[in-house]
Amino acid sequence: MTWRSATVVLCSPALPDFLPAAALGVVRAAETVYAAAGLPDSLRVALDAKPAPHPEELTKQSGVVLVAPAAHEPGATALIEAGATVIEAPAPPLVRAVEVMDRLRSPGGCPWDGAQTHDSLRRYLIEETYELLEAIEEQDRSAMREELGDVLLQVLFHARVAAEHESDAFDIDDVAKHLVDKMVGRHQYLFAGVDRVDSADQQQVRWEELKQREKQRESLVDGVALGQPAAALAGKLGQRTGRAGVPFDLLPAEDDEGARLFRIAAAASRSGVDPEGALRAVAKDFAERLRAAEQAARSAGRDPAELDADGWREFWPTSPT
Repeated sequence: MTWRSATVVLCSPALPDFLPAAALGVVRAAETVYAAAGLPDSLRVALDAKPAPHPEELTKQSGVVLVAPAAHEPGATALIEAGATVIEAPAPPLVRAVEVMDRLRSPGGCPWDGAQTHDSLRRYLIEETYELLEAIEEQDRSAMREELGDVLLQVLFHARVAAEHESDAFDIDDVAKHLVDKMVGRHQYLFAGVDRVDSADQQQVRWEELKQREKQRESLVDGVALGQPAAALAGKLGQRTGRAGVPFDLLPAEDDEGARLFRIAAAASRSGVDPEGALRAVAKDFAERLRAAEQAARSAGRDPAELDADGWREFWPTSPT
């Protein structure tokens, strides 16, 4: 019988119960499949794999497949050193992203990344969030993909910094677990078959009720990010108070500009309009009109910096750009 090379299949540490897709054909065609120590029982049974023999015996066999959780497992090491073909599950991109962040923050990594703190990173989180918002508004799919990655970077960064905290440390896995628990807990009609929800509006109300109960909030203001842009803040407060039955006449009634702006934003939110988004849309349209007027003036040989009121009216576009 002609001796055939062995194959070592290395499962992903992130998905130890699953076989790499590239290994399926090799495993199915193999005469003998062995399971290394540490391989999950569920995968071993699914493959009908035998317990791996001693490494010395293993290397004498022809055409075998060894499925192992890691390359440092003795049998895998012996076969690899003997020239076995290795099929390895690529690390999921999210896992790889965490690994890269760990490398950047570790001793010998990037000096700039290693020096950052939660406080120093705040500005970048804000900047990246607004860049993502702009990509969404422009419906630029390529930019959205990039900016979502930049926002994800900030999440990974903060989680890694938090993992280094001397007390009350947590890491990205803790963040993800908390998120999963929250999503499942607030969608009991999907995951537990209780509290049936029949509409998006009903789910929104249910979501707010659960948040109030979970966080034991004592005020409608609790949980509102007071540092968000003013129009968004006024809209959020208008929405919260509207759901609670606070009448509109109790909103700020002074006749100054701030109070009037607050009432407009709050009223918009109560009617289902996002005041921040609506105001941004108008502001961006105005900016485009301004650019068009400046360009029109330059095309006519005029300097926009020298235009008076009548000059601006002469070159101002009559319709949205």
